[in-house]
Amino acid sequence: MKSKIAEAVGLRYAPVAVLTADSKPENALQFKKGKWGCVMFMFANAARGKSAAFDRETYGCWGGGVGLGFGNTYLHFPGGVDCFTYFLSSGNIRWEKGKQVGEALESGAGKEFAENFLHGEGYVKRPELVEQWLRELPITEITSAYVLFKPLAEIDLDIEKPETVVFLANPDQLSALVILANYGREGMENVIIPWAAGCQTIGLLPFREAKSKKPRAVVGLTDISARKYVRTLLGSEYVSFAMPWEMFLEMEGNVEGSFLGRPTWRSLVDSKP
Repeated sequence: MKSKIAEAVGLRYAPVAVLTADSKPENALQFKKGKWGCVMFMFANAARGKSAAFDRETYGCWGGGVGLGFGNTYLHFPGGVDCFTYFLSSGNIRWEKGKQVGEALESGAGKEFAENFLHGEGYVKRPELVEQWLRELPITEITSAYVLFKPLAEIDLDIEKPETVVFLANPDQLSALVILANYGREGMENVIIPWAAGCQTIGLLPFREAKSKKPRAVVGLTDISARKYVRTLLGSEYVSFAMPWEMFLEMEGNVEGSFLGRPTWRSLVDSKP
């Protein structure tokens, strides 16, 4: 499927469809069972034209399992959810159980992970705030065997229906997408930028929005850990813009006659340095 939006805003990278399925493409990239990996690295490859597959044993990392809809995989974090709340915030070296788990990890885990486990990533001020964030996160368990990332152009709508379509947008393109998301609707908050992992802003959170009577688009790739992993593949200027499928179709239908054909947008595109 070709996208009118992608053509009108001049996307550099292919739109990516996120699907749930009970089978996977033969040539799909996939993490090895039990091996760590960043889901957004696979997303970057999908934006460059490849397909990727994930299942309940190959989701890459604990946040990735949550982000893809494989339930509360933070339960499998070393030391459990309690240690995760300290990992994301002030560090496990501050309490006895966490310190013991962290010391055991030092010999078997990577140096960076062990350091962050003990001293914290510092993304949230206190463990209690991480607990609150986890209660708010719409953790879900999909019924399908796989989550797939596929270039939108390879989707066969006769047999496949994406859950989400994700664009990679620079600041000018993001501006256009925000305007288009609001173009045919009441209200001015039809796009959100939640705080979450990169994979959660293209999977779990758009999945939630799809169930709403008025689904919103989700801006993501504001996760600096994920940005570090994808920079070599994508460059540094992009964020993600994820639309639940029905919203994507709505926006596709609004391209013609919108500002995307008017002089202001054209002059902005044509004046690129």
